[in-house]
Amino acid sequence: MEVLAMLRQLIGQVKQLLELQASSSSSSSSLVAVAPNISFHLQTPPLIHLPRCYFLNLDDNSAEDSCYNIIMTAGKSENLKMLEPGKPPPKKKARKERNQGKVTGSSCSIENLDQQIWKEFPEDLFEAVVARLPVATFFRFRLVCRKWNSMLTSQSFSEQCAQVPQPQPWFYTITHENVNTGAMYDPTLKKWHHPTIPALPTKLIVLPVASAGGLVCFLDIGHRSFYVCNPLTRSFKELPARSVKVWSRVAVGMTLCGKLAGGGYNILWVGCDGEFEVYDSRNNSWARPGTMSSNIKLPLALNFKSQTVSIGSKLYLMRSDPDGIVSYDMVTGVWKQFIIPAPLHLSDHTLAECGGRIMLVGLLTKNAATCVCIWELQKMTLLWKEVDRMPNIWCLEFYGKHVRMTCLGNKGLLMLSLRSRQMNRLVTYDFSTREWMKVPGCVLPRGRKRQWIACGTVFHPCLTAVA
Repeated sequence: MEVLAMLRQLIGQVKQLLELQASSSSSSSSLVAVAPNISFHLQTPPLIHLPRCYFLNLDDNSAEDSCYNIIMTAGKSENLKMLEPGKPPPKKKARKERNQGKVTGSSCSIENLDQQIWKEFPEDLFEAVVARLPVATFFRFRLVCRKWNSMLTSQSFSEQCAQVPQPQPWFYTITHENVNTGAMYDPTLKKWHHPTIPALPTKLIVLPVASAGGLVCFLDIGHRSFYVCNPLTRSFKELPARSVKVWSRVAVGMTLCGKLAGGGYNILWVGCDGEFEVYDSRNNSWARPGTMSSNIKLPLALNFKSQTVSIGSKLYLMRSDPDGIVSYDMVTGVWKQFIIPAPLHLSDHTLAECGGRIMLVGLLTKNAATCVCIWELQKMTLLWKEVDRMPNIWCLEFYGKHVRMTCLGNKGLLMLSLRSRQMNRLVTYDFSTREWMKVPGCVLPRGRKRQWIACGTVFHPCLTAVA
């Protein structure tokens, strides 16, 4: 009898539940599962067919429990869950949100691990890593603390920098409208920089004329003075006065006494009449180590654009009438002359160097066509052999125009400034890859863009070079 009474009570509660659901507007329709396109319609079932997956609250004092919504987990019809009234179904979290907690926890462990690694990082290895940073990155790096900023004066850091292969050279240039300040071009990042060298005279024309070991030599035409500076670190030095007056018609060359600028450097100036002097930074003085050989025909056709190239301890410069090259050895003090016929129809030509080879760059003009050509000096025959020329599609732009060229080049990289009344172009040429690249225009500090340069020099950026 007790079992029968319990069955009757259960049947009554099920009927009551169905009546409440039928009268409720929210549950008058069939129950819909979370899985798409799947629905279940409840009918009054016999007791023996009551689904096992329904979890109902059968407490006498819980009339609200009969109003609970029944939902189905997507794809799993046997898993039904009860939700409180008025609460929406749970939403599936995105993978990013689920992993956020894991990432946060792991980042803390990584941060602790990084601190432990850097705490025990060897100092010599740390300097070796920093020495291999790009120049622009290093100058941001040194702003972190005093210790990192003091690396520039560290002997061990200088030794580490000496072991790093030299980066691609930079160009220090002067424009006609901005003769008192220069602009540096980084061909790796294809970016212009505007250095400030407070020690240089601002009211006089000071031109970059030579470089070696990361140092740039400047000539003050007005006061006949020489200056040496590292344009990256502003290390500056004014050279002592000379015994001979130096006019603008000179050629200037610069070499290192050793492999690094710390071992000292030499500077040579030579005039059209054959006078010359050599500066030695180790004793900070000028000297006249001899006279030019009598077999060298004078005068030499020189001006402040007469670019010299250095190969080891030797300096080479162009001469005309007769055409050829004049060389000077900084170690032995010996002058030599090589008579080399210049290519026909050549103008605005300049010497360059790549891997110990002497190169010639110039404009080849015939009829109305103009092209930039590259020649290499053949050591056996002492003749110029053409090895490359600017792409024809670029040369077509020069057709019928009076083009002038300024060339800055050494260390395997050239910068060419091509200009006429109708156009201005800046181009770089890499001897090793034989690649021609257009250079973005240099924007002056006042916001004006200039596409051509008056003079300049190429130098290897060095953080530890001291003037």
